[in-house]
Amino acid sequence: MTADDSYDRLDDDDYPAYTMGRAAEMLGTTQGFLRAIGEARLITPLRSEGGHRRYSRYQLRIAARARELVDHGTPIEAACRIIILEDQLEEAQRINAEYRRAASGQTAGI
Repeated sequence: MTADDSYDRLDDDDYPAYTMGRAAEMLGTTQGFLRAIGEARLITPLRSEGGHRRYSRYQLRIAARARELVDHGTPIEAACRIIILEDQLEEAQRINAEYRRAASGQTAGI
């Protein structure tokens, strides 16, 4: 890996750049919270060669959303389920929009 490759990863939202301790610090939460949302399968941190959890910026945004819900009184399991359902809804809406675009393109050509 070259230095240029390392710098390219700085812009990669999926690169697991943050340790559990740093991630918890950035989110203002505990490591236990991160473990709990992992156990609820909201996020699955990658593991370093030494077995330590590593988090990406994308995963930290999801964890921040979970923390927001929990801070407003939602149980952690429910918060994780809400986020999963929100993500599924967003994906379904994206697919529907693609189908609509494709269908309108086909009817315009008739």
